[in-house]
Amino acid sequence: MRNNYVGDIGDFAKYGLLRTLACGKRLGVAWYLRTDSDPSGSNDGRHTDYLMRPEEWRHLDPELFDELGKLVRDGRRTVKAVAESGLLGDATFAAEPLDISPVLHGDRERWRREWFERTRAKLRDCDLVFADPDNSLYPDDGFRYRRKESAKRIPPSEVRALADGRPAVIYHHNTRARGGHHQEIRKWIGQLPPGTLAYYWRRWSNRTFFIVNPDAEIKRRFKTFEGRWAGTGETVRGGPRVGGRHRVCPGSGIQG
Repeated sequence: MRNNYVGDIGDFAKYGLLRTLACGKRLGVAWYLRTDSDPSGSNDGRHTDYLMRPEEWRHLDPELFDELGKLVRDGRRTVKAVAESGLLGDATFAAEPLDISPVLHGDRERWRREWFERTRAKLRDCDLVFADPDNSLYPDDGFRYRRKESAKRIPPSEVRALADGRPAVIYHHNTRARGGHHQEIRKWIGQLPPGTLAYYWRRWSNRTFFIVNPDAEIKRRFKTFEGRWAGTGETVRGGPRVGGRHRVCPGSGIQG
């Protein structure tokens, strides 16, 4: 997550989902916040044109649409402003920046592990957590703590720790992996805890929200989200499980 993303179409999607799932739950947000400069010159965070088309988007969540539009217009595009807006209720926010650039190369793995433990401790009492890495999931066996790009990623080991004993929503920006996005999503479903759901957002840049350890109430609320936000994306189901087993969720509905 970066401050300059606040209010873009990705925020509208993620907060719309969280506002649907989190009602009555103690939500915790792990920002995985990046505050270092982005030298890529990408268009990330610039997708705010949807705010100019209220007839197309506002009905999905009017309060969210209006508040994000206000943050963008007022130039208050920061995670602090999101927390103060009340859009996510009385959620707990873990906002310690995740920037290893100034950390000595040999100390980076220790620093990252300590950062994660502080983040997890901050969200200890929450019964639903959301992890918002700058980019995406990345395999544990290829995760290199000492490389700067590790700050953009979340390994499955951190997902499992955050989701231990509770539901969790994990942001993943889809990549150019061979086989396309659907195959990529199914691969990750197979590496995350059994029962993981995946919502593939198809508007503007593609991203996926993985819902780990969904309980019956989360499943019911997710089905509501599917119906209300129909046309913005799709639920991707099934995939090979780690260890050779295969899991496919039959049918088009979510049983809860």
